[in-house]
Amino acid sequence: MYLRKVDGTRSVKLPDGSILTRADLPPADTHRWVASRKACVVKAVAFGLMKQDEVLDMYELSEEEFESWKAAIISHGEKALKVTRIQKYRQL
Repeated sequence: MYLRKVDGTRSVKLPDGSILTRADLPPADTHRWVASRKACVVKAVAFGLMKQDEVLDMYELSEEEFESWKAAIISHGEKALKVTRIQKYRQL
């Protein structure tokens, strides 16, 4: 089995005991962002799997967009990343 050499961490252990690896992240050419993919990317940055700058470049995200995902998770949990929920939580 061949493991590609990457700078930094290959995997991190999350507080719930699960393991998050770089292979679990969405592909770099992702255009359809569902809540689970957004949450995975935010977790990768929060737990040190990747740096925020790497994620922004890899997925071509703006800093504001990433910060809004992060704020939604902190304020209301991962369910807040669903498009239908974003509308509701912005009204609050």
